[in-house]
Amino acid sequence: MPETIPADSVGLVTPQKLVHDTPLDLDCGRALPAFEMVYETYGQLNAQKDNAILICHALSGDHHAAGYHSMEDRKPGWWDTCIGPGKPIDTNRFFVVAPNNLGGCKGTTGPMSTNPETGKAYGPDFPIVTVSDWVHSQALLADHLGIDQWAAVAGGSLGGMQALQWAIDYPDRLRHSIVIAGAPRLSAQNIGFNEIARQAIMSDPDFHEGRYYDYNTIPRRGLMIARMLGHITYLSDLSMRAKFGRELREGKINFGFDVEFQVESYLRYQGKSFVEKFDANTYLLMTKVLDYFDPAKEYDDDLSAALKDTQAEFFVAAFTGDWRFAPQRSREIVKALVKGRKTVSYSEITAHHGHDAFLMPIQDYMDALRTYMNRVAQGGAQ
Repeated sequence: MPETIPADSVGLVTPQKLVHDTPLDLDCGRALPAFEMVYETYGQLNAQKDNAILICHALSGDHHAAGYHSMEDRKPGWWDTCIGPGKPIDTNRFFVVAPNNLGGCKGTTGPMSTNPETGKAYGPDFPIVTVSDWVHSQALLADHLGIDQWAAVAGGSLGGMQALQWAIDYPDRLRHSIVIAGAPRLSAQNIGFNEIARQAIMSDPDFHEGRYYDYNTIPRRGLMIARMLGHITYLSDLSMRAKFGRELREGKINFGFDVEFQVESYLRYQGKSFVEKFDANTYLLMTKVLDYFDPAKEYDDDLSAALKDTQAEFFVAAFTGDWRFAPQRSREIVKALVKGRKTVSYSEITAHHGHDAFLMPIQDYMDALRTYMNRVAQGGAQ
């Protein structure tokens, strides 16, 4: 990290932990007898407790959304571009809470955690969870923190889906829902990408039907391929062309199957580095959470009906270069909200970065989010 902490950083942060020691019923019909949830907070909760923002992470995200864990950190939290003093989610005004979701591998109860029934890691026996399960557990975290109502629930990608589900499941517990680069449900193509990723992991000889912990190994090759595939879908053709073109590592074709193009080298690096910091069983779970998200399903596929009881105001943002969660998917959400006479602001940002644009400090995006967060800051608890 820099020799000195930037003035607009939340600085050094220490994760905290919620220990919930009573059963949590899940949508799959099973229950977790207890769970732990790791989270970070930035800023200060005011006396009225009406300035709290919940940050929901995407597939491979976690609780470390901003700041640094130590002076040796090479890079800050995953949404540090947006969270901090003077940034769009201004920690001089807001108390920001960022949890790691159930099924995660960064301290929250998940496949790597000990199953109290067996005394061994859950592994593949960890129950498949849903976005609604996450929202329910996050509501328990809010209770623990004494927060009756969030000023806003915000997230990008899978995080945006959680923000949408929050408005549906707990309509009186948030004033604003901020859905960035999201979708009301996955397309068949996206489900297909997720299935290929899962098959890459599960067909790895070191997967051992998900019990690889018992063999002191990990399905390294499968998880690497899954991440390489995912990473391609998070970028746009234009961004990849600008970054790599058809550049050769050695300036010439070698007529072989080793790494020759720069983009090949980049993807292999991304895949290998991901393997060292993420759990394969968690990756399987997270992709299933994405696949199952479909709040309109219980309302005869009428999204407007699913949103009819929501009380929050909405900010929906999309990026022109995002082909995985394309702007038309965000416009489906907006159309359903307008049909239901809900208050919604929509911003479509011209950006070539692909789906990862929601993580980037794109000026128009920062300006739009900052403007909306000014609106959030103006309203107290309802």
